[in-house]
Amino acid sequence: MEIENTYLEGCFVLKPRVFKDERGSFFESFNQKTFQELTGLQTNFVQDNQSISSRGVLRGLHMQVGEYAQAKLVRVIEGEVLDVAVDVRKESKTYGNYFSIVLNDQNNYQLFVPRGFAHGFVTLSERAVFAYKCDNYYHKASESGIIYNDPDLDIDWKLDASEVLLSEKDMELLSLKDLGVFTP
Repeated sequence: MEIENTYLEGCFVLKPRVFKDERGSFFESFNQKTFQELTGLQTNFVQDNQSISSRGVLRGLHMQVGEYAQAKLVRVIEGEVLDVAVDVRKESKTYGNYFSIVLNDQNNYQLFVPRGFAHGFVTLSERAVFAYKCDNYYHKASESGIIYNDPDLDIDWKLDASEVLLSEKDMELLSLKDLGVFTP
């Protein structure tokens, strides 16, 4: 496994070593020991989630706050998404900046999103199966998020706004300015 730093502190791209032959392919999607050696982070994932989305579905930008903040390791099992992580740690040098990457079933890349970040993705393929590990349990009362089209973030979602499909909940998210100070 190869790990690349992004320009956001603590946010990493994981590139697995893929073995291919006439039967198909194999790769190790996560190894705690290797992850810790390469990042210096000790993370204990306690929950795995999976979603299936059609083209244009945008989920995010989500996070949990306080003691229920979550770090996530995200990947695509089938299809292609644009994945976005936004640094909302007020004390961070990269507060209010985002990192985006195309994750798909061909590159098998993963993104580690640390606590103190909002996260979201939009489906670019006709269908995508998206999986992610969390280092803390889901806690409804700790949910928060940022509206996907926050003008201060100016995220390029790679789709025309008319193609974007949002849940009612995601349509009501606040801007980063209105969200206030975030404490992981």
